[in-house]
Amino acid sequence: MSATLEVESTLTDRYQTTVPETVRRALRLRKRDKIHYVIRPSGEVVLTRASDAEDDDPVLGQFLGFLAQDIATHPDSLQSVSSSLVQRVQSLVSEVSVDLDAPLSETDE
Repeated sequence: MSATLEVESTLTDRYQTTVPETVRRALRLRKRDKIHYVIRPSGEVVLTRASDAEDDDPVLGQFLGFLAQDIATHPDSLQSVSSSLVQRVQSLVSEVSVDLDAPLSETDE
C-alpha cells in the first residue's frame, strides 16, 4: 500500500494560489509549465503536469524508455560516478552561468 501525502495552499483574493513545493517536485513542474486538471463527478480534482504533444521529443522519449528498460533488465551493470569525475566536471562548469528561464537564441552570438 502506498503512502498518501496531503498538502494545502491558500487562494488569494484573485483566486490564485502557489503550488506547494512537494507537489511541484512530484509533478516535476518548472516555471511556466502547464497544469492539467481532471474534475471527476464526485468533485475530486486530479492535478497532473500537462504535456504538449508538439513539445515532446519522440527521439528523446524513446531513448529514455530504452534507458529505463536497460536499467530494469540489467541493474547489475549500473556504476556510480567517481568523485574525481564529479570534481573534473565541476571545475569545467564552475564559472559558467546559465539562466534556465531565458529563451534560447535562434542565432549564435
